[in-house]
Amino acid sequence: MYEHDGEVPRGVRAPRSALRGRLTVAAAFGLAAAVALAVPGVAQAGTPRALTRTTAPASASPQVRWSTETVAPGVQVRTGVLRNTGVAPVWTITVQAPAVNRLTGAATWAPLGDRAWADATEQRLRAAGFEPRAEKVVWDRYADTPRGTMGWQVRVGSYDTQAAAQSVNPAVAATGLRTAVEWTGYDGRQLADRESVHVAVIDPARFRGTVAGTHDGDVADRETTSSVAVRDGSLVAVNGGFFITADADGVQGTVAGIGAYDGELESMAAGSRAALILADGGRRPRIADLSTTVTARARSSAYAVQGINRLPGKVRNCGRPGATPTALPRHDTTCALPDDLVKFTPRFGAALPEGAGAQVVLDSGDRVVSSGPRGGRVPAGGSVLQGIGGAADWLATHSREGERISVQEDIRDSAGRRVELGAHDSIVSAAPTLVKNGRTAVDAATEGTLDPLDLSFGFAWSNVRQPRTMAGIDARGRLLLVTVDGRQPGVSEGFTLAEAAEFMRSLGAEQALNLDGGGSSAMVVGGTLVNITSDATGERAVGDTIQVIPAPRR
Repeated sequence: MYEHDGEVPRGVRAPRSALRGRLTVAAAFGLAAAVALAVPGVAQAGTPRALTRTTAPASASPQVRWSTETVAPGVQVRTGVLRNTGVAPVWTITVQAPAVNRLTGAATWAPLGDRAWADATEQRLRAAGFEPRAEKVVWDRYADTPRGTMGWQVRVGSYDTQAAAQSVNPAVAATGLRTAVEWTGYDGRQLADRESVHVAVIDPARFRGTVAGTHDGDVADRETTSSVAVRDGSLVAVNGGFFITADADGVQGTVAGIGAYDGELESMAAGSRAALILADGGRRPRIADLSTTVTARARSSAYAVQGINRLPGKVRNCGRPGATPTALPRHDTTCALPDDLVKFTPRFGAALPEGAGAQVVLDSGDRVVSSGPRGGRVPAGGSVLQGIGGAADWLATHSREGERISVQEDIRDSAGRRVELGAHDSIVSAAPTLVKNGRTAVDAATEGTLDPLDLSFGFAWSNVRQPRTMAGIDARGRLLLVTVDGRQPGVSEGFTLAEAAEFMRSLGAEQALNLDGGGSSAMVVGGTLVNITSDATGERAVGDTIQVIPAPRR
C-alpha cells in the first residue's frame, strides 16, 4: 500500500489504496465465475465477500473477460485478463538509498530510505535542476510487520517509454546518486492496468486422477513444467517450490525447503514454512507450516541430520539450527553450517559432493557397506551419509562395516501434529502463507521473505508486483492452482504478496500459500504452456512441479 506526498506522476491519479482496488478486481473475477460463466466453482453464487468490503477508486474501472474450459470431470481452467481502464502507469527514475545488510554488515542499497534521506536527496536533485518527488511507502497488510510508514522513495520524471526514461537517467546519476529506471505499474501506488491470470480448480470429489508434487525421479535435476507434463500426460501442471539455481549455492535443481514425492522425504524444511500437502494422490490436500527433524542413530548414540540431498555446509534459504549468519528462514540467502550431517537418497541422481569430511554408504537395511572419503554415487536401494566438522567425526566413530545407522524422520505442523507420509503423498513448499482460516495472513517476516529491520532485503520480492504461482484450498476441499503473469509493462503486471492473498481469498480460498514465482511461474494445460513466462530465454527449467494426472484408462 502506498500514499503520495508531493508530485503525482503525469497521467496518474493516486488512488486511496491500491489494495482496495485489488479487492474489487478479484471480486469481479468471483462474480464472473459465479454468474457470467454460470459454473459452480471458484466463487460461490451471490455477492462475493470482497464486494461488500470496499470499492475501487473512482479513477479505476475494472473490466474482466473470462473463459473457462473443463479439461476433465472435476478439473476446470479459467483464464482472464484484469483491466483497469482508469489507470496509466509510466516510466520513472527511482533513486536508491544507501543501506547496510543487517546480517552481514555489508554496504548495499535499498529502494527506499527514511525521511531525512528523502529530504536531503530531494534538495540535492533540485540543486541540479531536477524536479524530484518524495513518495511515502506504507507497510502492506502483513500479519507480522509494523503498520504505518515503511519508508520514502525519491523519484524523478514521468515518461511514456522506457527509452525516454533511460535517456534522462545518466544525468540524474551524474549527481552522484544510484538510480534505476522503473515502471510504476509494478509498485502498487495504483492499480495495475492489466494482469493475466490462469486458475485451475481441481475437485477431489469428482476428479478420478491424481494430483502430485514431483521431481520426476531425480532431485538433482531441473526440467520445465511443460516437459514433465507432456511425459506424464498431465491435464494441468504448475511449477512448484524454491530450488537452487547456481553452483555457488549447492547442487542445482535441489529443492530449497521441504519436498516429498511418492511418500519419501527428499529435502528438509527451511525452518517452519508454508507447504502444500497432497495426501492420497491429492484427494486430501491441505496447507500447513511444516518443520522437519531428522536423526541418525548408531547403537546408543544419535546425531542431528540437517539436510537431505544438498551440499554439506551450505543451506539455501537458511532456517537450520547452527546456521550462520542466521538460523531463521531467509529467502534467496545461502547460510553456512560448518558442522553438518546430510543424507542422500536414491533419487539424488548426480555425483555425490566431494571434499573434506567423511562418508558412509548404507544398504537398504541401513547397515554400513563402506566408509571413506566423500564422492561416488548413491547405490540403488541404499543411501549415503556425508558429514563435515563434528558430523564427520561422529560418522568415523560409528562406521564399522555391518553396523546399523538408522535415520528417523519427523515432519510436524505448527500445532505439533506429526505428518505421516504414505506411498501416494507428496509435499511441495515455498513461502509465505497467504491465507489462513479464510483470512489474509501474510507472514512474510516470519517465513523470511521480508525483513522489517532491513529494507534492502525483500522489498522488491514482496511489495513489488511480480509473476507468481499460488495454491489454495477452498471450503469444499477443492484445490486452486493459480498463476499471474508479470514483468510485462502494459501486458501483465503481476501481484504483490498482499494482492496475491486478497485474490486467493476472492476465489474462496480458506488456506493459500505462495509458490515459486518470477521466471519460474508456469501453467501447462493439455501439455501446452498457456501463460507468458517472464524469462527472456523462455520457459525456465525448475526443481519440482505439481502435476494433475488423469486416471489410467481401463
